[in-house]
Amino acid sequence: MADQGMKPVAGLLLVLNFCMYVIVAAIGGWALDKAIDHGFIIGPGLQLPAHFSPVYFPMGNAATGFFVIFALIAGVVGAASALAGLHHVKTWNRESMPAATSSAIIAWGLTLLAMGLACKEIDLEGRNARLRTMEAFLIILSATQLIYIAAIHGAAAIPPKHN
Repeated sequence: MADQGMKPVAGLLLVLNFCMYVIVAAIGGWALDKAIDHGFIIGPGLQLPAHFSPVYFPMGNAATGFFVIFALIAGVVGAASALAGLHHVKTWNRESMPAATSSAIIAWGLTLLAMGLACKEIDLEGRNARLRTMEAFLIILSATQLIYIAAIHGAAAIPPKHN
């Protein structure tokens, strides 16, 4: 890759995205642990409640369960994608770009899915500060991950300079 100008931009976005994905995964893990600890316990001979949801979360609203699960997946895949991106930024050549780009696009797609569920959760209201933090991070990550993808692709689109 001839253009080194996008390398610092990509590196900065990579570090930012990695930190935010780790925070999203940590908050998602907390919410999942809370849901498991406070979930329904149905004994033998008892029936499920009328509006039972297998994705029950004791905090938030009806969208919280789906939001947390997809946010957790997006956080883990996004953090792993950042590791592939780290290798690409370190080597900064055309051979390392496909792995970084494909994993970044997959992470971005999962982030968009979680962001859509975050928008639904915001619309339904009634969530706590940790869930609002996770929503905000996913909305920000949907933009910064796209900018990261554009940064590594933009550098590849610039033809090499011939001296």
